[in-house]
Amino acid sequence: MKFTFRKEEKLKSKKLIEKLFAEGEHVKSFPLRMIYVKADHDYEKIFQVGVSVSKRNFKKAVDRNRIKRLMREAYRLNKHLLEKEITEKYVCMFIYTGRDEWKYAELESKMVKVMHKFIEKVNSEKSSS
Repeated sequence: MKFTFRKEEKLKSKKLIEKLFAEGEHVKSFPLRMIYVKADHDYEKIFQVGVSVSKRNFKKAVDRNRIKRLMREAYRLNKHLLEKEITEKYVCMFIYTGRDEWKYAELESKMVKVMHKFIEKVNSEKSSS
């Protein structure tokens, strides 16, 4: 298994981002919030992912960029959890909602927790319908 985060996996389409915020559902584990929506994108990868940090909470771009880098790294190393359980194509966005910068180890554990909540929610929706 390769732990990569290639260009095809990055969420860049404005249409998909608009659809995500208009129709998406969410799961959260402070300080992370994951918004997701099932989408038929043309890429072979199952997930397209974006990360975001509020400018209101972190005025300096250096701080925002560091947090985004940590979030991408945590996703990259743990995305196998999602790929193992989910078969449909999804578009998702991880949003950092905290006001303080967290250490990488704490952020990674929260990322894993959010992913598990997402898997549970999707599987429960699948079984109920």
